[in-house]
Amino acid sequence: MNITGKKVLSQFGPFLGLIFVFVLFSILCPPAFTSVYNIKTILTQSVIVGIAAFGMTMIIISGGIDLSVGSQIALGTVVVATVLNMGDTGAEMGFMWPLLAALAAIAACAVCGFIIGRFISGFNIVPFIVTLGMMQIARGVAKWIAKEQTVTTPPNWLQDLMLLDPQPEWLFFGPGVWITLILFILMTVLLRYTVFGRYIFAIGSNEQTARLCGIPVKYYKTAIYTFSAFFTGVASIMQYSNLTVGDPTAANGMELDIIAAVVIGGGSLSGGEGSALGSIIGALIMAVLRNGCNMLGLPNYVQEIIIGVIIVGAVLVDRLKHRIKA
Repeated sequence: MNITGKKVLSQFGPFLGLIFVFVLFSILCPPAFTSVYNIKTILTQSVIVGIAAFGMTMIIISGGIDLSVGSQIALGTVVVATVLNMGDTGAEMGFMWPLLAALAAIAACAVCGFIIGRFISGFNIVPFIVTLGMMQIARGVAKWIAKEQTVTTPPNWLQDLMLLDPQPEWLFFGPGVWITLILFILMTVLLRYTVFGRYIFAIGSNEQTARLCGIPVKYYKTAIYTFSAFFTGVASIMQYSNLTVGDPTAANGMELDIIAAVVIGGGSLSGGEGSALGSIIGALIMAVLRNGCNMLGLPNYVQEIIIGVIIVGAVLVDRLKHRIKA
């Protein structure tokens, strides 16, 4: 295969994979699979993983990993619910207090990201260990705040973000889908057209060379994990909207889905490669798989096996691609 062919396959491979999976389930599933309502369902189901995957994309491009995002999402839902209950007036809330609750959830996740980044960069500890510890800490804090139970809240507009049929109707897709699109544009601009984005790729490609070129690697590693946690915080708000309660046990194992979305979308666990477009396509592929398997009546363990095989296959393709380049 010539260089042009390899480049095209690298850029459009995830998109071709999405088309293949969608066409396959279109053939195997009932006609309802291709209905407008089900397509809206698939897009909505990809919102939480897709938004969190944007942040994970930065981390994986920089050569890191974050196993704590699922626990951070659970913590975010509990923080949203707790802050909302502080402003409970017994009636449906206005705009500002839910907004404050959402910002509090983002801040809580950002603090987790900052701590992770400081420990990784300041003490030169491998990201796997630091984020594994934060996974337990964030989950424990969420259970402590929630007193190990779900936290119910009064009605508020945050609960409408994941609706399939939005108001007004001309929006067509739910607010969560539009928020994902906005964040996708933000992440694409950041990675392609900013100095911060260039530094993320430089650190992931060769950290030692980046340091010799004058890039303050420790500072930017902390910034990467902190800014990634911003997306995790937004994903936690979407999770709260989906559940309508704060749940300290929510998103258990979701970190694997988020990492898988990035890897399936072309992100390299070796660092230096990845894109916002690839990650959202990876999230869509997983949403199509789960939706199609549910329509076929396949049990959850079959879905997990299929997704596991796809993850291993994506990593294998990445390794073979690097071996060919070498």
